[in-house]
Amino acid sequence: MVLKQEEVIKTQVMCEKLQNIEDQIKMLSSTISDTEKALRANDLQFLQDYKQTKKMVKCNVRQPELIRDILINSAKHLRMLKFGIWRKMANIVTYVPITFDPNTAQSNLNFSEELTCVQYSNKQLLPDNPERCTNCLCVLGATGFTSGKHSWTVDVGQGKNWYIGVAQESIKRKTVVFLKPTEGFWVIGLCNGDSFWAKTTPPTKLTLKQKPDRITVELDYDKGKVVFINTADMTTIYTFKDRFTERIFPYFSPGLNKDGENSSPLTISPQTITVDVE
Repeated sequence: MVLKQEEVIKTQVMCEKLQNIEDQIKMLSSTISDTEKALRANDLQFLQDYKQTKKMVKCNVRQPELIRDILINSAKHLRMLKFGIWRKMANIVTYVPITFDPNTAQSNLNFSEELTCVQYSNKQLLPDNPERCTNCLCVLGATGFTSGKHSWTVDVGQGKNWYIGVAQESIKRKTVVFLKPTEGFWVIGLCNGDSFWAKTTPPTKLTLKQKPDRITVELDYDKGKVVFINTADMTTIYTFKDRFTERIFPYFSPGLNKDGENSSPLTISPQTITVDVE
């Protein structure tokens, strides 16, 4: 866009300069023609018009103007072009640390195009593949972990029922399960829009100062910890401590949507993208 604008402006300047030169050529051609006509006149007429003819031939012909910076500034536009595009793309694209795996999703769940948002919807006809959870309204993350520290933030919106956390790979997917660590689940959730629970045995009711809109899940696989944090004020909501022996996946359950009462989806919040030059 900037290159095109510079091209238009400089082309307009050159057109104006060329028009001035053409005007000078026309004026000079007219002077030459009038002078030749005067020279072909008879002697008496020439002598009578001598002063006017002499004045006419003293035409001031200017040298063509040398214009600085009239060429397209290629260095300005082409230097580090790829880096400039990459840097601007950071303001457009988004990055999330995890996405949903639709192959594990219960058939009532619907996803955004980039698999970063999940919501209860109409039942779909889907294959009953081994990975799919059929008796639990949930979906797992696309990436599992067997070591290290990992974190992601979930926008829980205004839904009345939801559960988030982690689950181990060997959870039962075709039968009814209870969300508790002994079954391979480490999750917390909101019930009926007013009570928060950590799904322990028995469940632990959580007392929160404010209802969180966004919750960060921090998984430390090696230390066996799953920490839930209110992203708004970075206060800890609950911490599970256990021992992991197999691959662990992010777990999400947006809850039912009956008559629009739980219409808010669960969304993975994008992370900030920065471009540094060392």
